Amino acid sequence: MRKLIIIGSGPAGYTAAIYAARANLAPLVVASSVEAGGELMNTTEVENFPGFPEGIMGPELMEKMQQQAERFGAEVLYDDVVSLDVSGPVKSITLGSGAVHEAESIVFATGSAPRKIGIEGEARLSGRGVSYCATCDGFFFREKAIAVVGGGDSAMEEATFLTKFASKVYVIHRREDLRASKIMQDRAFANEKIEFVWNSDVVDVLGDDAVTGVVLRDTVTGAERELALDGLFVAIGNDPRTHLVHGVLDLTPEGTVWVDGRSSHTSVAGVFAAGDVIDPTYRQAVTAAGSGTVAALDVEHYLASLGDAGEPDVNASEIDNLSVTV
Repeated sequence: MRKLIIIGSGPAGYTAAIYAARANLAPLVVASSVEAGGELMNTTEVENFPGFPEGIMGPELMEKMQQQAERFGAEVLYDDVVSLDVSGPVKSITLGSGAVHEAESIVFATGSAPRKIGIEGEARLSGRGVSYCATCDGFFFREKAIAVVGGGDSAMEEATFLTKFASKVYVIHRREDLRASKIMQDRAFANEKIEFVWNSDVVDVLGDDAVTGVVLRDTVTGAERELALDGLFVAIGNDPRTHLVHGVLDLTPEGTVWVDGRSSHTSVAGVFAAGDVIDPTYRQAVTAAGSGTVAALDVEHYLASLGDAGEPDVNASEIDNLSVTV
């Protein structure tokens, strides 16, 4: 039986794995069969993660985190957790392959998933012109007219990135001002390929086998009109991935996993949570990484209370001249 299983492979999951592996806990990281690396795998250049003054591509950052975790002894498994049992002192997970793994503790770091508009045409044409990932699908829209729905940083980032391929990028926003940071707004406003469509909701996506346009409803007058498009990218936020723990762990009114204060302790002893799945507010790579650190340290303390913490790894190098006071 393992000491620790980490569910999730974003910044929180891999940071927890790095700390836990250095503590000689030999964690198993269940990284997902199709979404390994978390949301940063769908991101272009990350400019605000400390230590990379020139920026770093999201997938490259996640690859480096994985390599660091594996260097200290973490095992990464590309599969999906379909159920878990945390009712007793021994926790177990069942994978899509049918395999069952047991551990004394679990870190739940499943992150969040792109939020959908929730209209029929969106679901019908998903993968046929409707996308949630510019870096994944932008290449397919060379010299096409496309739109991005949203008004936050992610929408501005996607719109700016898509101008590398598309001939025209509309940004459709339901209000007349953006939530995005000033630097992201300035980049979008300065891009001649981007045109803003204000005070508009997307109420339908048109097309039989592929997207041909959208129906927009004016949020002020209620009038509807069509806008011809070849593709639609949805960037309206994310929802925490908590489907595995509904009825198992306590959730907050925002739908995130409840944790005790600034700790990672959930409502079930031996189960810890970290990253975007507990954070409805900040949702940054660096805050997720810090949250993963908290989870790993909480796991160490929990296992120590059971008399089963890992022995220090004598081969693990410490950061020179660093002392930490808690």
